[in-house]
Amino acid sequence: MLKSVDNPLLENRWDDDAAKGMSESELLLYRSNILGSDKRVTNYGGGNTSAKVMETDPLTGEPVEVLWVKGSGGDIGSIKMDGFATLYMDKLNSLRSLYRGVEFEDEMVAYLPHCTFKLNPRAASIDTPLHAYVPRKHVDHVHADAIIAIAASKNSKELTHDIFGARIGWLPWKRPGYELGLWLEKFCLENPDADGVVLESHGLFTWADTAKDCYDTTIDVINRATEWLHERTSGARVFGGTKHTSLDATARRDVAARLMPAIRGFVSGNQHMVGHFNDSPAVLEFVNSQQMEALAALGTSCPDHFLRTKIRPLVVDFDPSKGNLDEVLAGLPAQIDAYREDYKAYFERCKHDDSPALRDPNAVVYLVPGVGMITFAKDKATARISGEFYVNAINVMRGASAVSEYQGLPEQEAFDIEYWLLEEAKLQRMPKPKSLAGRVALVTGGAGGIGVATAERYLAEGACVVLADINADNLKTAQDALTQSYGQDVVRSVVMDVTNEDAVAQAFTDAAVEFGGIDILVSNAGIASSAPIEQTTLALWNRNMDILSTGYFLVSREAFKLMRVQDMGGSIVFVASKNGLAASPNASAYCTAKAAEIHLARCLALEGAEAGIRVNVVNPDAVLRGSKIWEGEWLDQRASTYGTDKQGLEEMYRNRSMLKRSVLPADIAEACYFFAAETSSKSTGNILNVDAGNVQAFTR
Repeated sequence: MLKSVDNPLLENRWDDDAAKGMSESELLLYRSNILGSDKRVTNYGGGNTSAKVMETDPLTGEPVEVLWVKGSGGDIGSIKMDGFATLYMDKLNSLRSLYRGVEFEDEMVAYLPHCTFKLNPRAASIDTPLHAYVPRKHVDHVHADAIIAIAASKNSKELTHDIFGARIGWLPWKRPGYELGLWLEKFCLENPDADGVVLESHGLFTWADTAKDCYDTTIDVINRATEWLHERTSGARVFGGTKHTSLDATARRDVAARLMPAIRGFVSGNQHMVGHFNDSPAVLEFVNSQQMEALAALGTSCPDHFLRTKIRPLVVDFDPSKGNLDEVLAGLPAQIDAYREDYKAYFERCKHDDSPALRDPNAVVYLVPGVGMITFAKDKATARISGEFYVNAINVMRGASAVSEYQGLPEQEAFDIEYWLLEEAKLQRMPKPKSLAGRVALVTGGAGGIGVATAERYLAEGACVVLADINADNLKTAQDALTQSYGQDVVRSVVMDVTNEDAVAQAFTDAAVEFGGIDILVSNAGIASSAPIEQTTLALWNRNMDILSTGYFLVSREAFKLMRVQDMGGSIVFVASKNGLAASPNASAYCTAKAAEIHLARCLALEGAEAGIRVNVVNPDAVLRGSKIWEGEWLDQRASTYGTDKQGLEEMYRNRSMLKRSVLPADIAEACYFFAAETSSKSTGNILNVDAGNVQAFTR
């Protein structure tokens, strides 16, 4: 990709050496991946690619032509071979006799499974006919920003002709489906020398008879549009000029950190939502512009943009020159309620007798002058991708409004896509959310054995996790390992000393900006010390109290503040110790601090109940494996206290327990999961011992 603003052209990434020896289907995969690697070509999950390939019929052994086309819900940038649907071309052609006209075109989707080649389980998308009936071997359909800027212009037909002449044709807006497939076929037959077609308010189709020629054509056509736009927009007053000035980067994050939990509380009525913040230059240019509100009200044009970003964004009433954030926060309920009512009115105006029921009426995209863009969705990846789609829409509006007049999809067409029965069926097929989907957890002591095990348990159940720890090296190792397993979207880390008031506050600010808020706090940061009372220095005593008592107070206080703003309840889990209930020799500072933890949890359970904030305690004992507090002097000291060596200490603890079993980090993680999940939604102020049985630690 060329980085220069003065030369924004796409790089041709085709490598003949890399493609050498590939089969036609492998070339399709290669072409798809390099097209999808640049979001200026097509957004995540958008567009599709295909190839008509000769295959051997498994029943007859005869050669047959098979359409390989991106399957439903796939992404060409990350697709693998199993992401393509495969269909017999002769059967796809035979569907023509079953087509009853445009008013019945949706029923054609049900016939696609009957055309499947080799029982391929990958579902074919509604775009399949658009590829099948183009009489060329290879077809690309992409949503390039430069092309959609032309396609979404008021005079897009004339602009298309001015840029491309007869090489690229133009078709008026038509919702994707069987009829559009027939339109494309008709255009190709009537214009055999054309290399593609621009679809009004939608995107680009290109074709060729080899994979490389098809790819080259796609890149060349996009670059021609990019050049044309660049020539006409360089030096122009973009979006009518500047209305607002951006706050500095730190101030932008601070505003977002206060706005996002408040918005999250309002939009999470049906399910917990996760936020994403974007203050990239493209976003700031748009939110600070004179025309932002007018353009935002028009909505997006490309159907893929629209499905991800809804009918229109909500523009937050923030004025960066006044810094009126408190006033904005006070007015948010009214702003959000007005958006909901407007959305409901849109639904009532446009609904059909068989339309699905009204869905979530909240906005997905929130534009904040001087600050950036906030998006909310059911998970972090979707929130991020929705933001990326709106950046694509901004790029489209930027180009279209500079060379013509930008136009969004007509309202009824937008509704018919959003509430399309085929889209509803796709939504109904989605798997049930995991138990912690949409939840955000902050885990202190996150780089230790219990912290990592707890984070992993939460991530496995769909949560996002912020790891907090004082040890930067251990923290990076833990984050890298969890990211490798669960992806970059859902794991964040922050170096934090729980005894530092400012550091604790900053950690929660960071969590609010990264995910929108906090639902779960696992207070797990810890140390351990062992010394007879005569040898317990004041410094040692204070260190235990600072980390194990004051530290737990500080992180809980910040969690309460954030959870009250969200007004969604929450769960706070203290990882204390058996020693908080049962005295232990030569550990007075540690045992006393742990007892303070437990009583703090009881106090907080009383304070948090009216807000739905639950506070519970997990009491481990002798979790040696993977635990950082069992390294160094503490291990030596406890081994000395009990008259054993390091190797014998775990065995001694196991035999000391009633159940004669070792306690592992995963066991503590399971208890922390219980207190975070809905299964414990009626439990607060409780203590759960995970110690393999210790009569001295019985709570009654």
